[in-house]
Amino acid sequence: MGRSRPKFIRSVGEELMKYHGEKFSDDFEENKEMVEELTNVRSKRLRNRIAGLIAKKNSKNTTTEENT
Repeated sequence: MGRSRPKFIRSVGEELMKYHGEKFSDDFEENKEMVEELTNVRSKRLRNRIAGLIAKKNSKNTTTEENT
C-alpha cells in the first residue's frame, strides 16, 4: 500500500486543479514551479508533495484517456 496524503495536501491540490488545471501536466518538475507560483506555501516539502499529487492525478487521467 502507498502512503496516504493528509487532507490539507489533497484539498490544496484539488483546488489548484479545479482553478488552474490547464497549467499543470504530469511532469513533477513543471508542477513544482507552478505550485510555487500559485500558492504561498513556504515549505519545500509541502510544495513537493502537492506537486507530486497533481502529477500523479494528471498521469492517471492521461493513461485513462489513452486506454479508451
